[in-house]
Amino acid sequence: MTQSGSGPRAVRDVVFVDGARTPFGKAKGVYAETRADDLVVKVIRELLRRNPSLPPQRIDEVAIAATTQIGDQGLTIGRSAALLAGLPKSVPGFAVDRMCAGAMTAVTSVASAIGIGMYDVAIAGGVEHMGRHPMGEGVDPNPRFVADKVVDPAALIMGSTAENLHDRYPSITKERCDAFAAASQAKVAKAYAVNAIQPDLVPVANRSAEAGWGLVTTDEPPRPGTTIEGLATLKTPFRPHGRVTPGNAAGINDGATGCILAAADVADELGLPAKMRLVSYAFAGVEPEFMGAGPIPSTEKALVRGGLTIDDIGLFEINEAFAVQVLALLEHYGIADDDPRVNPYGGAIALGHPLASSGVRLMTQLAHEFAEHPEVRYGLTTMCVGFGMGGTVIWENPAYAANGKETA
Repeated sequence: MTQSGSGPRAVRDVVFVDGARTPFGKAKGVYAETRADDLVVKVIRELLRRNPSLPPQRIDEVAIAATTQIGDQGLTIGRSAALLAGLPKSVPGFAVDRMCAGAMTAVTSVASAIGIGMYDVAIAGGVEHMGRHPMGEGVDPNPRFVADKVVDPAALIMGSTAENLHDRYPSITKERCDAFAAASQAKVAKAYAVNAIQPDLVPVANRSAEAGWGLVTTDEPPRPGTTIEGLATLKTPFRPHGRVTPGNAAGINDGATGCILAAADVADELGLPAKMRLVSYAFAGVEPEFMGAGPIPSTEKALVRGGLTIDDIGLFEINEAFAVQVLALLEHYGIADDDPRVNPYGGAIALGHPLASSGVRLMTQLAHEFAEHPEVRYGLTTMCVGFGMGGTVIWENPAYAANGKETA
Protein backbone atom coordinates (compact mmCIF):
# COMPACT_ATOMS: atom_id res chain seq x y z
CA MET A 1 0.00 0.00 0.00
CA THR A 2 1.19 3.51 -0.70
CA GLN A 3 -0.54 5.04 2.35
CA SER A 4 0.19 4.13 5.95
CA GLY A 5 -0.34 5.44 9.46
CA SER A 6 -3.20 7.43 10.90
CA GLY A 7 -4.61 10.78 9.89
CA PRO A 8 -6.35 11.99 6.72
CA ARG A 9 -5.84 9.83 3.66
CA ALA A 10 -4.89 11.55 0.41
CA VAL A 11 -7.10 10.70 -2.57
CA ARG A 12 -5.16 9.53 -5.60
CA ASP A 13 -5.99 10.13 -9.24
CA VAL A 14 -7.36 7.03 -10.98
CA VAL A 15 -6.66 6.43 -14.67
CA PHE A 16 -8.13 4.17 -17.34
CA VAL A 17 -5.10 2.39 -18.74
CA ASP A 18 -6.58 0.25 -21.49
CA GLY A 19 -9.77 -1.50 -22.54
CA ALA A 20 -10.61 -4.44 -24.79
CA ARG A 21 -13.61 -6.55 -25.67
CA THR A 22 -14.67 -9.54 -27.64
CA PRO A 23 -16.63 -8.89 -30.81
CA PHE A 24 -20.28 -8.92 -29.78
CA GLY A 25 -22.49 -11.73 -31.07
CA LYS A 26 -26.19 -12.30 -31.55
CA ALA A 27 -27.86 -14.58 -29.06
CA LYS A 28 -27.55 -18.14 -30.40
CA GLY A 29 -25.16 -16.76 -32.99
CA VAL A 30 -21.37 -17.03 -33.25
CA TYR A 31 -20.95 -17.81 -29.53
CA ALA A 32 -23.76 -20.34 -29.25
CA GLU A 33 -21.29 -23.07 -28.25
CA THR A 34 -18.74 -20.84 -26.48
CA ARG A 35 -18.69 -20.50 -22.68
CA ALA A 36 -19.25 -17.10 -21.09
CA ASP A 37 -16.27 -17.43 -18.75
CA ASP A 38 -14.01 -18.23 -21.71
CA LEU A 39 -15.04 -14.93 -23.30
CA VAL A 40 -13.87 -13.07 -20.19
CA VAL A 41 -10.63 -15.05 -20.11
CA LYS A 42 -9.85 -13.95 -23.67
CA VAL A 43 -10.28 -10.30 -22.69
CA ILE A 44 -8.10 -10.55 -19.57
CA ARG A 45 -5.33 -12.28 -21.49
CA GLU A 46 -5.53 -9.68 -24.24
CA LEU A 47 -5.22 -6.82 -21.74
CA LEU A 48 -2.06 -8.40 -20.33
CA ARG A 49 -0.68 -9.05 -23.82
CA ARG A 50 -1.21 -5.42 -24.79
CA ASN A 51 0.40 -4.13 -21.60
CA PRO A 52 3.53 -6.24 -21.06
CA SER A 53 5.02 -3.78 -18.55
CA LEU A 54 2.26 -4.71 -16.06
CA PRO A 55 3.50 -7.55 -13.83
CA PRO A 56 0.49 -9.83 -13.26
CA GLN A 57 1.30 -10.05 -9.55
CA ARG A 58 0.73 -6.28 -9.28
CA ILE A 59 -2.98 -6.73 -10.05
CA ASP A 60 -4.83 -6.26 -6.78
CA GLU A 61 -8.35 -7.24 -7.87
CA VAL A 62 -10.42 -8.63 -10.74
CA ALA A 63 -14.06 -7.47 -10.71
CA ILE A 64 -16.28 -9.02 -13.38
CA ALA A 65 -20.00 -8.34 -13.76
CA ALA A 66 -22.80 -10.58 -15.01
CA THR A 67 -26.52 -10.02 -14.72
CA THR A 68 -27.42 -13.71 -14.68
CA GLN A 69 -24.92 -15.25 -12.27
CA ILE A 70 -25.58 -18.91 -12.89
CA GLY A 71 -23.95 -21.65 -14.96
CA ASP A 72 -20.83 -20.48 -16.76
CA GLN A 73 -21.49 -16.94 -15.50
CA GLY A 74 -21.52 -18.05 -11.87
CA LEU A 75 -18.89 -19.28 -9.42
CA THR A 76 -17.73 -15.76 -8.47
CA ILE A 77 -16.74 -15.09 -12.06
CA GLY A 78 -14.12 -12.46 -11.26
CA ARG A 79 -12.09 -15.02 -9.33
CA SER A 80 -12.74 -17.97 -11.64
CA ALA A 81 -11.88 -15.95 -14.77
CA ALA A 82 -8.68 -14.68 -13.13
CA LEU A 83 -7.58 -18.24 -12.42
CA LEU A 84 -8.52 -19.46 -15.91
CA ALA A 85 -6.65 -16.52 -17.45
CA GLY A 86 -3.48 -17.62 -15.73
CA LEU A 87 -3.16 -14.77 -13.25
CA PRO A 88 -1.21 -15.62 -10.08
CA LYS A 89 -3.34 -17.42 -7.53
CA SER A 90 -2.60 -14.53 -5.17
CA VAL A 91 -4.84 -12.26 -7.29
CA PRO A 92 -8.39 -12.20 -5.86
CA GLY A 93 -11.62 -11.54 -7.72
CA PHE A 94 -15.33 -10.99 -7.22
CA ALA A 95 -18.59 -10.79 -9.13
CA VAL A 96 -20.82 -7.75 -9.62
CA ASP A 97 -24.50 -7.39 -10.45
CA ARG A 98 -26.14 -4.09 -11.29
CA MET A 99 -27.92 -5.43 -14.36
CA CYS A 100 -26.89 -3.37 -17.41
CA ALA A 101 -24.48 -1.25 -15.38
CA GLY A 102 -22.55 -4.23 -14.04
CA ALA A 103 -19.24 -3.46 -15.75
CA MET A 104 -19.68 0.24 -15.00
CA THR A 105 -20.14 -0.63 -11.33
CA ALA A 106 -17.12 -2.94 -11.42
CA VAL A 107 -15.09 0.03 -12.68
CA THR A 108 -16.38 2.51 -10.11
CA SER A 109 -15.98 0.02 -7.26
CA VAL A 110 -12.32 -0.78 -7.91
CA ALA A 111 -11.57 2.81 -8.90
CA SER A 112 -12.84 3.99 -5.53
CA ALA A 113 -10.56 1.50 -3.80
CA ILE A 114 -7.63 2.69 -5.91
CA GLY A 115 -8.47 6.29 -5.08
CA ILE A 116 -8.10 5.73 -1.33
CA GLY A 117 -4.99 3.58 -1.65
CA MET A 118 -6.44 0.12 -1.05
CA TYR A 119 -5.51 -1.08 -4.54
CA ASP A 120 -2.86 0.07 -7.01
CA VAL A 121 -4.02 -1.77 -10.16
CA ALA A 122 -7.23 -3.65 -10.95
CA ILE A 123 -9.07 -5.26 -13.83
CA ALA A 124 -12.79 -4.58 -14.24
CA GLY A 125 -15.27 -5.75 -16.85
CA GLY A 126 -18.35 -7.75 -17.57
CA VAL A 127 -19.87 -10.57 -19.58
CA GLU A 128 -23.29 -11.62 -20.74
CA HIS A 129 -24.16 -14.72 -22.71
CA MET A 130 -27.81 -13.92 -23.34
CA GLY A 131 -28.17 -16.78 -25.80
CA ARG A 132 -27.36 -19.23 -23.02
CA HIS A 133 -28.76 -17.25 -20.07
CA PRO A 134 -31.72 -15.04 -21.00
CA MET A 135 -32.31 -12.04 -18.76
CA GLY A 136 -34.32 -13.17 -15.74
CA GLU A 137 -33.36 -16.84 -15.95
CA GLY A 138 -33.66 -18.43 -12.51
CA VAL A 139 -35.04 -15.24 -10.95
CA ASP A 140 -38.01 -15.41 -8.58
CA PRO A 141 -39.37 -11.86 -8.15
CA ASN A 142 -41.11 -11.33 -4.86
CA PRO A 143 -44.88 -11.25 -5.54
CA ARG A 144 -45.17 -8.25 -3.24
CA PHE A 145 -43.53 -6.11 -5.93
CA VAL A 146 -46.81 -6.18 -7.83
CA ALA A 147 -49.31 -7.24 -5.16
CA ASP A 148 -48.29 -4.40 -2.82
CA LYS A 149 -47.77 -2.01 -5.74
CA VAL A 150 -44.10 -1.52 -4.92
CA VAL A 151 -43.54 -1.28 -8.68
CA ASP A 152 -45.74 -1.19 -11.73
CA PRO A 153 -45.91 -4.57 -13.53
CA ALA A 154 -44.32 -2.94 -16.58
CA ALA A 155 -41.11 -2.51 -14.59
CA LEU A 156 -40.27 -6.16 -15.23
CA ILE A 157 -40.47 -5.79 -19.03
CA MET A 158 -37.77 -3.50 -20.38
CA GLY A 159 -39.57 -2.86 -23.67
CA SER A 160 -42.65 -1.75 -21.78
CA THR A 161 -40.59 0.71 -19.74
CA ALA A 162 -39.37 2.19 -23.03
CA GLU A 163 -42.95 2.57 -24.26
CA ASN A 164 -43.75 4.32 -20.97
CA LEU A 165 -40.88 6.72 -21.60
CA HIS A 166 -42.44 7.59 -24.95
CA ASP A 167 -45.61 8.45 -23.03
CA ARG A 168 -43.66 10.73 -20.71
CA TYR A 169 -41.91 12.44 -23.65
CA PRO A 170 -44.59 12.66 -26.36
CA SER A 171 -42.29 14.80 -28.51
CA ILE A 172 -40.00 11.76 -28.91
CA THR A 173 -41.84 10.08 -31.74
CA LYS A 174 -41.23 6.71 -33.34
CA GLU A 175 -39.96 8.55 -36.40
CA ARG A 176 -37.28 10.32 -34.34
CA CYS A 177 -36.26 7.01 -32.78
CA ASP A 178 -36.06 5.27 -36.15
CA ALA A 179 -33.93 8.12 -37.51
CA PHE A 180 -31.59 7.84 -34.53
CA ALA A 181 -31.37 4.07 -34.98
CA ALA A 182 -30.56 4.33 -38.68
CA ALA A 183 -27.87 6.90 -37.85
CA SER A 184 -26.36 4.53 -35.28
CA GLN A 185 -26.09 1.79 -37.89
CA ALA A 186 -24.50 4.22 -40.36
CA LYS A 187 -21.99 5.49 -37.79
CA VAL A 188 -20.91 1.95 -36.90
CA ALA A 189 -20.42 1.15 -40.59
CA LYS A 190 -18.32 4.29 -41.01
CA ALA A 191 -16.31 3.52 -37.86
CA TYR A 192 -15.52 0.05 -39.19
CA ALA A 193 -14.53 1.52 -42.55
CA VAL A 194 -11.90 3.77 -40.90
CA ASN A 195 -10.70 1.05 -38.48
CA ALA A 196 -11.99 2.89 -35.41
CA ILE A 197 -13.58 -0.15 -33.73
CA GLN A 198 -11.29 -3.02 -34.69
CA PRO A 199 -8.43 -2.02 -32.32
CA ASP A 200 -10.73 -2.66 -29.35
CA LEU A 201 -11.49 -6.24 -30.38
CA VAL A 202 -9.77 -9.46 -29.37
CA PRO A 203 -10.38 -12.27 -31.87
CA VAL A 204 -12.21 -15.25 -30.37
CA ALA A 205 -11.99 -18.83 -31.61
CA ASN A 206 -15.49 -20.28 -31.71
CA ARG A 207 -16.68 -23.79 -32.33
CA SER A 208 -19.81 -25.14 -33.91
CA ALA A 209 -20.60 -28.84 -33.84
CA GLU A 210 -22.00 -28.41 -37.32
CA ALA A 211 -19.48 -26.03 -38.92
CA GLY A 212 -16.31 -26.73 -36.93
CA TRP A 213 -13.90 -24.09 -35.70
CA GLY A 214 -13.96 -20.44 -36.71
CA LEU A 215 -12.52 -17.09 -35.67
CA VAL A 216 -14.76 -14.18 -34.68
CA THR A 217 -13.07 -10.89 -35.55
CA THR A 218 -15.98 -8.47 -36.03
CA ASP A 219 -19.28 -7.68 -34.34
CA GLU A 220 -22.16 -9.82 -35.54
CA PRO A 221 -25.21 -7.56 -34.81
CA PRO A 222 -24.66 -4.50 -37.09
CA ARG A 223 -27.00 -4.16 -40.05
CA PRO A 224 -25.26 -1.90 -42.60
CA GLY A 225 -27.59 -0.22 -45.02
CA THR A 226 -30.44 0.09 -42.52
CA THR A 227 -32.89 2.76 -43.65
CA ILE A 228 -35.52 4.79 -41.87
CA GLU A 229 -38.05 3.49 -44.37
CA GLY A 230 -37.17 -0.10 -43.53
CA LEU A 231 -37.36 0.53 -39.80
CA ALA A 232 -40.81 2.07 -40.19
CA THR A 233 -42.22 -1.31 -41.27
CA LEU A 234 -41.19 -3.21 -38.11
CA LYS A 235 -43.76 -4.40 -35.60
CA THR A 236 -44.06 -2.99 -32.08
CA PRO A 237 -44.01 -6.09 -29.84
CA PHE A 238 -44.55 -4.35 -26.51
CA ARG A 239 -47.71 -2.42 -27.33
CA PRO A 240 -50.18 -2.40 -30.22
CA HIS A 241 -49.38 0.61 -32.41
CA GLY A 242 -46.45 1.35 -30.10
CA ARG A 243 -43.12 3.01 -30.86
CA VAL A 244 -40.46 0.53 -29.69
CA THR A 245 -39.30 -2.00 -32.29
CA PRO A 246 -36.40 -4.43 -32.72
CA GLY A 247 -34.90 -1.81 -35.03
CA ASN A 248 -34.73 1.12 -32.59
CA ALA A 249 -33.61 -0.92 -29.60
CA ALA A 250 -30.55 -3.01 -28.81
CA GLY A 251 -30.73 -6.71 -29.51
CA ILE A 252 -30.19 -9.84 -27.41
CA ASN A 253 -26.45 -10.33 -27.42
CA ASP A 254 -23.36 -12.16 -26.15
CA GLY A 255 -19.99 -10.64 -25.35
CA ALA A 256 -17.37 -9.65 -22.77
CA THR A 257 -15.40 -6.52 -21.95
CA GLY A 258 -12.54 -5.61 -19.65
CA CYS A 259 -10.22 -2.77 -18.71
CA ILE A 260 -7.19 -1.99 -16.58
CA LEU A 261 -7.47 0.78 -13.99
CA ALA A 262 -4.58 2.12 -11.94
CA ALA A 263 -3.48 4.91 -9.66
CA ALA A 264 -1.93 7.61 -11.83
CA ASP A 265 1.41 7.43 -10.03
CA VAL A 266 1.49 3.64 -10.30
CA ALA A 267 0.75 3.82 -14.02
CA ASP A 268 3.71 6.17 -14.38
CA GLU A 269 5.89 3.83 -12.32
CA LEU A 270 5.02 0.83 -14.49
CA GLY A 271 5.14 2.66 -17.81
CA LEU A 272 1.43 2.15 -18.46
CA PRO A 273 -0.59 4.60 -20.56
CA ALA A 274 -3.20 6.84 -18.97
CA LYS A 275 -5.95 7.13 -21.58
CA MET A 276 -8.50 8.79 -19.29
CA ARG A 277 -8.64 10.21 -15.76
CA LEU A 278 -11.68 9.54 -13.58
CA VAL A 279 -13.42 12.77 -12.56
CA SER A 280 -16.66 11.69 -10.89
CA TYR A 281 -19.45 9.15 -11.03
CA ALA A 282 -22.99 8.69 -9.79
CA PHE A 283 -25.82 6.19 -9.76
CA ALA A 284 -29.44 7.20 -9.28
CA GLY A 285 -32.85 5.62 -9.02
CA VAL A 286 -36.08 6.45 -10.84
CA GLU A 287 -39.52 4.83 -10.99
CA PRO A 288 -38.77 1.32 -12.29
CA GLU A 289 -41.51 1.55 -14.89
CA PHE A 290 -39.64 4.56 -16.40
CA MET A 291 -36.26 2.83 -16.32
CA GLY A 292 -34.90 4.68 -19.36
CA ALA A 293 -35.00 8.02 -17.55
CA GLY A 294 -32.27 6.86 -15.16
CA PRO A 295 -29.32 8.55 -16.93
CA ILE A 296 -30.87 11.98 -16.35
CA PRO A 297 -30.52 12.12 -12.53
CA SER A 298 -27.29 10.10 -12.52
CA THR A 299 -25.75 12.58 -14.95
CA GLU A 300 -26.98 15.53 -12.92
CA LYS A 301 -25.41 14.05 -9.78
CA ALA A 302 -22.12 13.23 -11.51
CA LEU A 303 -21.85 16.74 -12.94
CA VAL A 304 -22.41 18.32 -9.52
CA ARG A 305 -19.88 16.00 -7.89
CA GLY A 306 -17.34 16.88 -10.57
CA GLY A 307 -17.97 20.62 -10.34
CA LEU A 308 -19.05 20.68 -14.00
CA THR A 309 -22.03 21.54 -16.15
CA ILE A 310 -23.34 19.78 -19.23
CA ASP A 311 -21.67 22.47 -21.34
CA ASP A 312 -18.27 21.20 -20.18
CA ILE A 313 -18.85 17.79 -21.76
CA GLY A 314 -17.30 17.48 -25.21
CA LEU A 315 -18.02 13.80 -25.93
CA PHE A 316 -20.90 11.55 -24.90
CA GLU A 317 -21.00 7.75 -24.93
CA ILE A 318 -24.62 6.88 -24.14
CA ASN A 319 -25.69 3.26 -24.13
CA GLU A 320 -28.41 2.72 -26.70
CA ALA A 321 -30.60 0.19 -24.93
CA PHE A 322 -33.49 2.00 -26.60
CA ALA A 323 -33.39 5.03 -28.86
CA VAL A 324 -36.04 6.76 -26.75
CA GLN A 325 -33.85 6.50 -23.67
CA VAL A 326 -30.94 8.27 -25.40
CA LEU A 327 -33.23 10.93 -26.83
CA ALA A 328 -34.82 11.56 -23.43
CA LEU A 329 -31.41 12.44 -22.00
CA LEU A 330 -30.56 14.65 -24.97
CA GLU A 331 -33.93 16.39 -24.82
CA HIS A 332 -33.50 17.04 -21.10
CA TYR A 333 -30.27 18.91 -21.80
CA GLY A 334 -31.35 20.56 -25.05
CA ILE A 335 -28.93 18.55 -27.17
CA ALA A 336 -29.85 17.80 -30.79
CA ASP A 337 -30.64 14.22 -31.81
CA ASP A 338 -27.79 14.29 -34.32
CA ASP A 339 -25.22 16.18 -32.23
CA PRO A 340 -21.79 14.95 -33.45
CA ARG A 341 -20.51 14.73 -29.87
CA VAL A 342 -22.94 11.88 -29.14
CA ASN A 343 -21.87 8.29 -29.88
CA PRO A 344 -19.60 9.23 -32.80
CA TYR A 345 -18.80 5.54 -33.48
CA GLY A 346 -22.43 4.49 -33.19
CA GLY A 347 -23.85 2.51 -30.31
CA ALA A 348 -25.66 -0.50 -28.95
CA ILE A 349 -28.56 -0.36 -31.40
CA ALA A 350 -26.04 -1.46 -34.01
CA LEU A 351 -23.22 -3.05 -31.99
CA GLY A 352 -25.35 -4.92 -29.46
CA HIS A 353 -25.86 -4.72 -25.70
CA PRO A 354 -24.68 -7.78 -23.78
CA LEU A 355 -26.12 -6.29 -20.57
CA ALA A 356 -23.47 -6.31 -17.82
CA SER A 357 -20.56 -5.93 -20.24
CA SER A 358 -21.63 -2.73 -22.00
CA GLY A 359 -20.34 -0.11 -19.57
CA VAL A 360 -16.71 -0.84 -20.39
CA ARG A 361 -17.43 -0.78 -24.14
CA LEU A 362 -18.58 2.82 -23.68
CA MET A 363 -15.40 3.67 -21.79
CA THR A 364 -13.08 2.00 -24.29
CA GLN A 365 -14.70 3.86 -27.16
CA LEU A 366 -14.52 7.16 -25.29
CA ALA A 367 -10.79 6.61 -24.70
CA HIS A 368 -10.23 6.29 -28.46
CA GLU A 369 -12.35 9.38 -29.11
CA PHE A 370 -10.31 11.36 -26.56
CA ALA A 371 -7.11 10.49 -28.44
CA GLU A 372 -8.69 11.75 -31.66
CA HIS A 373 -9.93 14.97 -30.03
CA PRO A 374 -7.24 16.58 -27.84
CA GLU A 375 -9.32 19.76 -27.88
CA VAL A 376 -11.96 17.99 -25.75
CA ARG A 377 -11.32 17.99 -22.02
CA TYR A 378 -14.29 16.08 -20.54
CA GLY A 379 -16.45 13.19 -21.71
CA LEU A 380 -19.05 11.00 -20.07
CA THR A 381 -20.30 7.45 -20.26
CA THR A 382 -23.86 6.82 -19.16
CA MET A 383 -26.54 4.16 -19.31
CA CYS A 384 -29.98 3.24 -18.07
CA VAL A 385 -30.19 0.28 -15.70
CA GLY A 386 -32.92 -2.29 -15.16
CA PHE A 387 -35.37 -1.86 -12.30
CA GLY A 388 -35.22 1.91 -12.52
CA MET A 389 -31.65 3.20 -12.27
CA GLY A 390 -29.06 5.16 -14.18
CA GLY A 391 -25.28 5.32 -14.02
CA THR A 392 -22.87 8.01 -15.23
CA VAL A 393 -19.07 8.26 -15.15
CA ILE A 394 -17.26 11.46 -16.16
CA TRP A 395 -13.71 11.30 -17.49
CA GLU A 396 -10.97 13.82 -18.29
CA ASN A 397 -8.86 13.61 -21.45
CA PRO A 398 -5.09 13.48 -20.74
CA ALA A 399 -4.49 14.54 -24.35
CA TYR A 400 -6.07 17.89 -23.47
CA ALA A 401 -3.24 18.66 -21.04
CA ALA A 402 -0.67 17.32 -23.50
CA ASN A 403 -2.14 19.70 -26.06
CA GLY A 404 -0.93 22.61 -23.93
CA LYS A 405 -4.19 23.27 -22.12
CA GLU A 406 -4.44 24.03 -18.43
CA THR A 407 -4.90 20.90 -16.29
CA ALA A 408 -7.36 20.44 -13.45
